[in-house]
Amino acid sequence: MYKGHSITAIIPALNEEKAIEIVVRNLVALERDNQRVIDQVIVCDNGSTDNTANVATYAGAKVVRQDIPGYGIACLTAMEHLPDCDIVLFVDGDDSCFIEQTIALIDGIVSGDDLAIGSRTLGHIEKGALTQPQLFGNWLSSHLITLFWRQKITDLGPFRAMRSDSLRAIEMNDKAFGWTVEMQVKAIICGMQVNEYSVDSKVRIGESKISGTLSGSIKAGIGILSMIAKLFIIRKSIIKQHAQIKIGAVNE
Repeated sequence: MYKGHSITAIIPALNEEKAIEIVVRNLVALERDNQRVIDQVIVCDNGSTDNTANVATYAGAKVVRQDIPGYGIACLTAMEHLPDCDIVLFVDGDDSCFIEQTIALIDGIVSGDDLAIGSRTLGHIEKGALTQPQLFGNWLSSHLITLFWRQKITDLGPFRAMRSDSLRAIEMNDKAFGWTVEMQVKAIICGMQVNEYSVDSKVRIGESKISGTLSGSIKAGIGILSMIAKLFIIRKSIIKQHAQIKIGAVNE
């Protein structure tokens, strides 16, 4: 319990046995002002063929498995196992950023944000931490979101913290690479408070399953751009649906 808020961290992971122990242990050990920050860590093993699940369990995480490949479906599967909590923190399992910097995002939620994004663009990027396709993809996606929805976005973010009731309200659906865009854009469309916080990036442990290959980069790019286009087309229905959810919540 941190500042009166219960917090669960979710990590989607595929073949991250070399990094996952570091990430989980850093989350479990995270403290601020003698307060434990993270109450529970849930790792979704997205069909790993290595020892990711056992290592994560040993490090202190609850591990669930989803054999259908996809970043989004891994996050959705982990969400099915969420305990009653106030804040959900999404963290990549490759140890490419500094876990202690998630506290700034969590403090943002405590202070009133619905969604807090960790931006590598606003922080320091270690040489070799991001590939050219990653840098260009983040730049293009961020600029399109800023252009279409008039809210400054600089990164899709390796860290994302969200108020749990806000997360439920936006009804996440994407099962693949459009997940992060869906979260950010739906929050903006629904008029939620979205802010970015600088995080520093370092060279990840192991090879990226997305940016580490040409096919992975292409698939991710198509998924992200198609999600932006889809959300722009259905933006009015998202607003209407969100309004109905809010009315239903008030009536309850």
